[in-house]
Amino acid sequence: MAGPPPPDDEVGARSARRDDRAQSDVTRREASTGGPMDAGRPGPVGVDALPEGVPVGIAEAFARIAPDMELVEAALRDTLESKTKLVGTLGAHLLSSGGKRLRPALVLLAAELCGYQGPRRIALAAALELLHSATLMHDDIVDLAELRRGRPSANAIWGNRRAVLAGDFFYARASSIIVEDGNLEIVESYARTIRLMAEGELLQLERSFDVDVTEAHYYDVIERKSATLLSNCCEVGALLGGVTRGERNRICEYGRQLGLAFQLRDDCLDYEADVADLGKQPYADLREGKLTLPLILTLKRCRVGEREQVASVLKSAARLAEAHGGTAPLEAPELELGPVAELVARYRGLDDTLRRAQEHVARALEAIAPFPDGSAKRALRAAAEFSVARDR
Repeated sequence: MAGPPPPDDEVGARSARRDDRAQSDVTRREASTGGPMDAGRPGPVGVDALPEGVPVGIAEAFARIAPDMELVEAALRDTLESKTKLVGTLGAHLLSSGGKRLRPALVLLAAELCGYQGPRRIALAAALELLHSATLMHDDIVDLAELRRGRPSANAIWGNRRAVLAGDFFYARASSIIVEDGNLEIVESYARTIRLMAEGELLQLERSFDVDVTEAHYYDVIERKSATLLSNCCEVGALLGGVTRGERNRICEYGRQLGLAFQLRDDCLDYEADVADLGKQPYADLREGKLTLPLILTLKRCRVGEREQVASVLKSAARLAEAHGGTAPLEAPELELGPVAELVARYRGLDDTLRRAQEHVARALEAIAPFPDGSAKRALRAAAEFSVARDR
């Protein structure tokens, strides 16, 4: 049987010790990087670092946290130090591959919104970026993806065996940081997130190339695969801030709705963007047997003959994927993806998916509406709006 909770002064002392420990790490990183405002080492998130076409609002919102994001980047570099040379090589590949760094930014902004700007948020933000990177590496192995953010993926360069072990290392380092922080609620939230993300991947694999996938199943998958991690990032910030359960639920709901909006926009981009914009081959989801909302909506609306046409394409893709290790090659002449994309456009699959994404953005903004206005809230609002406005 669990004993009584520790007195408030003991809880406060533990929190202070965690902050002191984290502060010493931050001070060391500032010394190694020339300080958080070092002009010679711009942070990964700022107006100049973001891709062209990013709305001004999100660029400004992220620019204001660039000094803290540079500390997160330094923490990532420290974390990926290892006696194993390949870990350092893969870590350098990870850190130089860009990316939005949305997840650590959410930790920082949620913590600020909830009244915490202490040093622990830096290490925890780095941990959740490591978790995200580990999932991407493992996803690329499962999907046999050769590109990630427009560059060769880790598995394409070093092979599946090395990439999966490197992903395991990233998971382990992220877990170590979370445990070292010492907050049991954060540990529980982190463990739950990993479990749900794995369940989402398995749910999706169960219905690969299945023309009868429903909206309910699709949402079940993306709730776990995509929304869970963004919600967890926000929850970590809320736990650092020590807000009420109701306030924590609100900031978690913001992250959940943001994750859904992001995924829906990604699903549209898979049909719209080319490799230069998207950083990966088009129609990747379809070639991997993932039926996403644009196609699910189309299959509900199209004629019987058109549905049979899509089913035939999916059968061909499944055969090719099995022959090529998991993903049907884009250049296969027997794989007629163009007509499927035309059906998706004709039956408003893309338009209605984007509209659905905008509804999730509205719900995200509604969730944080009761919080006091300020720079953190404005930045979170800009991030939500960016999720559907982006073109990559």
